[in-house]
Amino acid sequence: MSVIVEKLEGALAKLTIEVSAEEFEGALNRAYLKNKNQIQLPGFRKGKAPRAMVEKMYGAGVFYEDAANDLIPTAYEAALEDEACKDLDIVAQPEIDVTQIEKGKPFIFTAEVTLKPEVELGEYKGIDVERKTAEVTDEEVDQEIDRVREQNSRTIDVDDRPVQDGDIAVIDYEGFCDGEAFEGGKAENHELTIGSHSFIDTFEDQIIGKNIGDEFDVNVTVPEEYHAENLKGKPAVFKVKVNGIKVKELPELDDEFASEVSDFETLDEYKADVRKGIADRKQGELDNARRDEILKKAVENAKFEVPDKMIEFQARQMVNDYAQRLEMQGLSMDMYMKYTGQTMSGMVDQMKDQAKMRIENSLVLEAIAKAEGIEVTDEDLNEQINKMAESYQIEPEKMQEYVTDAEKDNIRKDLAIQKALDLIAE
Repeated sequence: MSVIVEKLEGALAKLTIEVSAEEFEGALNRAYLKNKNQIQLPGFRKGKAPRAMVEKMYGAGVFYEDAANDLIPTAYEAALEDEACKDLDIVAQPEIDVTQIEKGKPFIFTAEVTLKPEVELGEYKGIDVERKTAEVTDEEVDQEIDRVREQNSRTIDVDDRPVQDGDIAVIDYEGFCDGEAFEGGKAENHELTIGSHSFIDTFEDQIIGKNIGDEFDVNVTVPEEYHAENLKGKPAVFKVKVNGIKVKELPELDDEFASEVSDFETLDEYKADVRKGIADRKQGELDNARRDEILKKAVENAKFEVPDKMIEFQARQMVNDYAQRLEMQGLSMDMYMKYTGQTMSGMVDQMKDQAKMRIENSLVLEAIAKAEGIEVTDEDLNEQINKMAESYQIEPEKMQEYVTDAEKDNIRKDLAIQKALDLIAE
């Protein structure tokens, strides 16, 4: 096998890859063996026709496509290991074009590849972005403590009054549209917090004032954004019965509460710790926003152009990552697209702006790391792998075994980028 590299304009290169006639002949024979059981010629039992007879009957190129599909992936991967390609930093899938395919001759194809663009750095040190200091209000502290009280609340049954705003109404319901019950519109002993606006239109408002045992109609209009097309914007009637009424009882805000939900003995100490936690979180958000602004200016000061194919490749990778997260939650990509009305190409297009920004940030930080001679030591690498082991609750030694050399290279790259961002932020 041989490979010739031709640099093109716009961060592109063309690889001309030649596979020997002998290798091509082997691929043709493998294609014949793969397909022969599906072929039947007059005078031969199915799957027993000689290759020469099949080619005579259907033409010499009958197995060309399968042979090409067999050869191209391995030949392309082998070409990337060739000395001629050692300096190529390819960042997207190649465009393949077969230029010679003929029995008895070498098989030749080209692979047009997208290369990582060169970055000409501008000013990246001393970029002036004001560092803001987080401020925490008493209201924010109270809201956080109320949230913890809510988590530690208990529910008690009420049977001596009608439903009020804020109550939890235990209801049976069934929805009808045009006199017909509709799918997803029925439940029993459903606990509905009045005022949560988790049900459509004025549903919850019409339960206020009802007593346990009351049966009544709730009239609503189905919203236009409802998932079922046949119900959008239509009037609906729900048959409702109140089975019970519950209220949340919050714990008293005192030293005993503080000692139960924290490591502190007094309410004042607990409040001070809550304030500090909010301040740390808000300061982290402000610092991250500042770092983002500094990086944005460093990118604006640099000169380079991101190839469209690189953006397309990154956007598709982001969609694939999103699909994997959906699957972890038990939802397939096909189901997601059905529910949202989106298409794969549409999702890729939506991701392109974000993909471009990610690529620009990464390229500039890589260039800064190179310009500054930033190194990632084995100690840095091992520390990061140990953090990964902790997050996955795996022994560090086992994680070291699981991480491949290629993955370690990616970790080193990510750590170098992080160090570069730390440098320009400081």
